[in-house]
Amino acid sequence: MDTRKANALIHETSPYLLQHAHNPVEWYPWCEEALARARREDKPILLSIGYSACHWCHVMAHESFEDEETAKVMNEYFVNIKVDREERPDLDKIYQTAQQLLTQRSGGWPLTMFLTPEDHIPFFGGTYFPPQARYGLPGFRELLQRVARYYRKERDAITRQNKSVLEVLQSLAGPAPSGGEAAIDDGPLYAAIVQLRQEFDSDHGSFGGAPKFPHPISLERLLRHYIYTGQAGGADPQALSMAGFSLRKMASGGLYDQLGGGFYRYCVDADWQIPHFEKMLYDNGPLLGLYCQAWRITKDPLFKTVAEETANWVMREMQSPEGGYYSTLDADSEGREGKFYVWTKEEAESLLDDREWTLCAEVYGFNRPPNFEGRWHLRLAADPAEAAAALSLDTDTANRLYTEARRKLLEARNSRVHPGRDEKILTSWNGLMIKGMATAARLLESPACGESAVRALQFIRAGLYRDGRLLATCKDGRARLNGYLDDYAFVLDAVLELLQIRWDRDWLGFAVELADALLERFEDREAGGFFYTSHDHEKLIQRSKPLMDDALPAGNGIAARALGRLGHLLGEERYLSACERVIRAAWPVLQPYPSAHNALLLALEDYLHPAPCIVIRGEADAIKTWRSECLAHARPFSAIYAIPANADRLPGRLAERTPQGGAVAYICAGHACRAPVTRIESLRENLNNSKVK
Repeated sequence: MDTRKANALIHETSPYLLQHAHNPVEWYPWCEEALARARREDKPILLSIGYSACHWCHVMAHESFEDEETAKVMNEYFVNIKVDREERPDLDKIYQTAQQLLTQRSGGWPLTMFLTPEDHIPFFGGTYFPPQARYGLPGFRELLQRVARYYRKERDAITRQNKSVLEVLQSLAGPAPSGGEAAIDDGPLYAAIVQLRQEFDSDHGSFGGAPKFPHPISLERLLRHYIYTGQAGGADPQALSMAGFSLRKMASGGLYDQLGGGFYRYCVDADWQIPHFEKMLYDNGPLLGLYCQAWRITKDPLFKTVAEETANWVMREMQSPEGGYYSTLDADSEGREGKFYVWTKEEAESLLDDREWTLCAEVYGFNRPPNFEGRWHLRLAADPAEAAAALSLDTDTANRLYTEARRKLLEARNSRVHPGRDEKILTSWNGLMIKGMATAARLLESPACGESAVRALQFIRAGLYRDGRLLATCKDGRARLNGYLDDYAFVLDAVLELLQIRWDRDWLGFAVELADALLERFEDREAGGFFYTSHDHEKLIQRSKPLMDDALPAGNGIAARALGRLGHLLGEERYLSACERVIRAAWPVLQPYPSAHNALLLALEDYLHPAPCIVIRGEADAIKTWRSECLAHARPFSAIYAIPANADRLPGRLAERTPQGGAVAYICAGHACRAPVTRIESLRENLNNSKVK
């Protein structure tokens, strides 16, 4: 039991905040008590934002927040507020933007901002600060004293600067109304591909240099462009080549956990060798779905293997007994980044027999210099099949040796001290993973993935949905915080995917409730689009309408696409009109910078050229067979709903999709539908005929 005096964070649910509950710093969570104290005592607010898997957050905590002398300075001159950016993305988005405005540098975590007490506008900030001056940064304790003096002596200058900062923040909250009558065309879809080609790393895949991120939404854009141009009569093979090359590079490099499955957050180098070792749920959900779709399109067995291993890792290590998915795995264990994952040559060799070691030394690069602080982080230094051939091993023998070696290494690794796991359950991130799991269930024909996704949705409905509202986070049975746009959009998108693996009238009803909540609580009724926070949310210094993708796809893009798909499924004009309003609101930024808005491009593509929506009605055995036929031969990214004949009280257009004999398929694209298909022999021809009338 920790006998140190606790601060106000002790009553929080966030593991990140609880990590700081016994600091000598008088931390508060973001709350009215702290804000009122700052106003009453006329002290600036020191706002520190981070998250539990953040390596540099741990470093700054150890160096400064656990230090008694530094804490004294913080407590004397500031009201100190600690925020988990995963629980309060609304605050994080605002103050990350402000930090970039003030410093003209990119943001990150830990984020360190100093706010005026009466209006919470930042007047100075940065990210990590060391205890003593180094890296070109001032020492943190010295910085605190300088900021405190500046606040006491330069109030007029701070007031003038704050006015300018607030004006810029509010101007960045979202685009002005576009006029609403501009012609919407597919120009941004093609322009985005031009921009992605310019940004593409032809040597290592993905986009840009170090640090290297996977960018799943951009890679999905490439896959969808390939399919879209193919339907238009001239497939773009370069789009498929860029996506496939990137996915193979990511899967064979250090970004991917070669033993346990799942992806790390990013790599510190340009060629995917060494990751920052934290694993985030929000990366792995979209990447899981992306690898499934890539396997469906290319039949590359590597993509299927990666998808299966990633899904297995999620079910094994990231799903709670109650069903929800945990948030993150830490980069550190035993105080060292990556310690859980890396190897010495002697340790690995001692676990394997001679032939296993010879093969693994070639595949994992143990016969090359160490790549991480004198140790080896595993990546595919050689293709396993090519390594086997070079060692004169037949395929069956090589597969057996490789499988057994990986099993032994993983078993030994699992005996180590594991990285910390942040076990709070975030609604939005669960939405991303539910969709990824449902996609895997459908495209890999994996019942286990489907059951995992169902359990997670059940958890959200039972524990995070109250009185028609989603809550943002849950830990140890305590659900709290008003839901954000991403919570509603990502879960709605996930439910529509889940309905493709198992029809459930209650799930459809839940989707309708979420869609209605988006329109009622988040929509900008004047200019179109959705605010990040609901109309009754706490008033902050900025209310944004996020259109650009960042680490997560933009909530406006996912909301628009999900509303469009639900609107076509039900024939509900309210949802289709809302989708169009989002696109029109975003049109001024979509045209010059389409590659930064790939989630919105999904909605735009579906708006202009709706993907096929196939509804199958009939008896259980028959619709299962028909569904398999559709899955095998329908164009990728089609929506396929198999609805039993005895399903009643179907809403909207679905009521018209009546059973006819053993099974019948209704094939539509937007408002255009083919005649009902009643013979399975005719199904493939109708699926492949793009001229839907």
